[in-house]
Amino acid sequence: MPVKIRLQRHGKKGKPFYWIVAADSRSKRDGRYLEKLGAYNPNTNPATVELNVDGAVKWLQNGAQPTDTAKTLLSYKGAMLKNHLAGGVRKGALTEEQAEEKFKAWLEEKEAKIQAKADGLSDAEAKAKAEALAAEKAVNEARIAAAAPVVEEAEEATEDAPVASNEEE
Repeated sequence: MPVKIRLQRHGKKGKPFYWIVAADSRSKRDGRYLEKLGAYNPNTNPATVELNVDGAVKWLQNGAQPTDTAKTLLSYKGAMLKNHLAGGVRKGALTEEQAEEKFKAWLEEKEAKIQAKADGLSDAEAKAKAEALAAEKAVNEARIAAAAPVVEEAEEATEDAPVASNEEE
């Protein structure tokens, strides 16, 4: 029974939400699965990925093949790296403690990158709001300036009109 780690679609039309599952490759996309490993929500920015890394590594070591998108998500959360390090431990290239240290260092670096992106997005959003507010103020000031001279011209015209009517008499 060939096993694949793949995405199972949920959510409504236009708002996809995926489960990351280990499933028999012969089962339907949204059909029966062996184990749910996590969830992926591409609607948020940055995308939200929740993954049971140890469960994914267990399936990878037992021969499960991830699909392209699932492999990207497993790499994003570090399951592929942890599987690689576990292979090095089995071969004797490094110890369990060294592998764990490398994985923790990688996780900290990855979290820093994700946090930097989230901060950059919030800064960009705040900057865009400030620019929109400044543009709106400029439009309002221009509208007020355009309306004010019209009122003054109308008053001048009414003052000139009686003078003209006196001249006609």
